[in-house]
Amino acid sequence: MLLGLFVLLACQLGGDIVAGAFALPVPGPVIGIVLLLVVMLIARYLPKGERGAGRQIKTAADNLLGWLGLFFVPAGVGISQHFDLVVANGLALAAVLVLSSVATLTVTVWVFILARRLTEERGNA
Repeated sequence: MLLGLFVLLACQLGGDIVAGAFALPVPGPVIGIVLLLVVMLIARYLPKGERGAGRQIKTAADNLLGWLGLFFVPAGVGISQHFDLVVANGLALAAVLVLSSVATLTVTVWVFILARRLTEERGNA
């Protein structure tokens, strides 16, 4: 699991370094996820089993996801400390939440439909 945690943190750091070095408009964690995807694609060709790199990355990621709820505590504390700002901008916040949720759902449906069409075309060919 230590190797898996190292790979996750190295991808995060690598993404931040690339985003900062090239002044990209993309956040470092997004680039880190792309790096992790590349690492996982490479890990498919490495030895399998319990000690395989892909398995260790999965174990580390699963353990981190088990503690994901804890990461929301600082955000909740921040909201409670600045509740006056939330109330003052409540309508704008609600509108942004609704619009971003609708946009996310719409894009997700489009991607699903596109992926389904592409996989059906490959299956029939």
